[in-house]
Amino acid sequence: MSKEIPIMVIVIVVLILMTQSIFLFLDARKNNHNYWLWGIVGLIQAPMPTLFYLIFVRKIFKRINLKNGN
Repeated sequence: MSKEIPIMVIVIVVLILMTQSIFLFLDARKNNHNYWLWGIVGLIQAPMPTLFYLIFVRKIFKRINLKNGN
């Protein structure tokens, strides 16, 4: 008894991972970070690489606080 994964699920997962990887690669290259690393890590899983990139590399929360005068 084999359980097959529907083709649509595989296509959706591949699209999500490719989109995430391309975003991380381009944004890291634009901001002079290690873009090959982030592009490859973005292919492995979602959404954790994007969250780690935005929080720890881009430090988006620190920038928000600086704009508010804190």
